[in-house]
Amino acid sequence: MAIVSALRGIGRRTVDTVWRIGLATRFFGLILFHSGNSFRRFHLIIKELFSTGVMSLIIIVVAGLFVGMVLGLQGYETLKRYGSESALGVMVALGLVRELGPVVAALLFASRAGSAMTAEIGLMKATEQVSAMEMMAVNPIARIVAPRFWAGVISMPLLAALFSAMGVFGGYFVGVVQIGVDEGSFWSQMQAAVDFKHDVMNGVLKSFVFGTVVTIIALFEGYDAPPTAEGVSGATTRTVVTSSLAILMLDFILTAMMFGGS
Repeated sequence: MAIVSALRGIGRRTVDTVWRIGLATRFFGLILFHSGNSFRRFHLIIKELFSTGVMSLIIIVVAGLFVGMVLGLQGYETLKRYGSESALGVMVALGLVRELGPVVAALLFASRAGSAMTAEIGLMKATEQVSAMEMMAVNPIARIVAPRFWAGVISMPLLAALFSAMGVFGGYFVGVVQIGVDEGSFWSQMQAAVDFKHDVMNGVLKSFVFGTVVTIIALFEGYDAPPTAEGVSGATTRTVVTSSLAILMLDFILTAMMFGGS
């Protein structure tokens, strides 16, 4: 009986998961369908860009700077063993542009902006603002969801690029200013090794995918949250956990596709 009960529990969770994936896919389709109304009222997207992008700048800038400084320290200690200290700029730039910039920025974006989106929409449901919009023949998907979606999609690549830029500056500060690596070698080897199409654009594509997935998860969890305090808090927690796992899983898949054969 214990085995049967366990199998029933696994089956129930599997069905629920598939059901929620289907609902999220339908939700994504509705967002795209109603996006035209959002772009006709572009001031709504600008407002959400401030909330999701500009308000996330501080944590992105500070985190990027310190990640770059740590990369500079660790990279110098590793490269010094092989007499390749001059390649520090290459290691810092490639590590940030290809991997750490998109991934860490997306994790921070999910924690800060994603959880905020979920909480906002969940509270709108709990206070019956969404129901009031429907009663006034205002489509809540077009009015409150689609602008937030496009704001997240637009701001995520910009935040990842800023994260990488601050990380390179942090690596420069530690490697060149503090340790004394040759400045010309730092920049020239970085410029020669980092390819715009193969490295930079693939990093931008990663951040675009992460931004899309994180924003969809955050909006769906908020819109699907039970209209109670406990329901909203649970939805916010699920947003951060699910988004983080999705980012790491997609990072492996995209890295294998982009760089697996290089």
